[in-house]
Amino acid sequence: MTELPAFLDSTRPQVPDLSVPRGVTPFYLPERPVRGRLVRLGPLGATLLSRHEHPAPVRILLGQALALAAGLSTALKFKGSFSIQVRGDGPVPMLVVDCTEAGALRGYVRVTQDAEIPADASARQLLGNGYVAFTVDQGLDKDPSQGIVAIEGDSLAQMAEYYFNTSEQLPARVFLAAAETQVGWRASALVLERVAGAGGVGAELSEADQAEAWRTASILADTITDDELLDDALSPERLLYRLFHIEGVAVSRPRALSFGCRCSRQRLGGILEGFNQDDLDHMAVEGQIIMTCEFCNFDFRFAREDVAGRPNTTEGASE
Repeated sequence: MTELPAFLDSTRPQVPDLSVPRGVTPFYLPERPVRGRLVRLGPLGATLLSRHEHPAPVRILLGQALALAAGLSTALKFKGSFSIQVRGDGPVPMLVVDCTEAGALRGYVRVTQDAEIPADASARQLLGNGYVAFTVDQGLDKDPSQGIVAIEGDSLAQMAEYYFNTSEQLPARVFLAAAETQVGWRASALVLERVAGAGGVGAELSEADQAEAWRTASILADTITDDELLDDALSPERLLYRLFHIEGVAVSRPRALSFGCRCSRQRLGGILEGFNQDDLDHMAVEGQIIMTCEFCNFDFRFAREDVAGRPNTTEGASE
């Protein structure tokens, strides 16, 4: 069955029509093997983080993950999506965020019921032991590309850096921040990558000079603070100049980000049709089956009589 485009689907929930025109600011250091992205979710962060009632440490973790996914997804040169999935054995056993090539962003976390979460819980304390998966999905006709590493480090930024340092050919630095400010929840990321000297970026530098340029850029990036990352009044250009003016910095065209939940009644209805009659009867409460989108927390209600489902098997009918 062909799925309706979102703008034609009148059964979709009324999710916020919110975009941030300058959500991601790509930049590079001229004549240096360094490039990066500065991510500011702005009011979009408040909207995404308010879809569920989670403790503050969980919202901080989700906000940081959303900002990280937005920054890393700018590498997409095709129609598709970039996702980060974390599975662990802590009080937050699952985290999933993704961002499309158009900047549509969404995410959710699963929190163990009745879990006791300290107010200062770190990402590692929330997630426990497990793995982090970074996935690039190019669509139905191509297999997704995925890199998986064990959870290492205390913060989500350290976990991401561990992935780059072990799974990619070149290193990266990651700085993440999320907090509830006077204007609402905000989330931000600074991703700094070393690029290969070949291809015209720092190609005239020796290997030793390229390594030194990367070390210098990394030291300069280390001076950034959470307050600077989250300050709406501090423009991306001014912040980047403050960090890298000694080396020189150039800004590329910014990229918009938007609220990007892609749930639909049609898609969820198709899932229900895959269940047999007994399963559907057990799901129904007072004649209705309720399916909740884990990303936007919207309830889709289906009358039991409108869902045909599959016939019961012989074994299922005799139980």
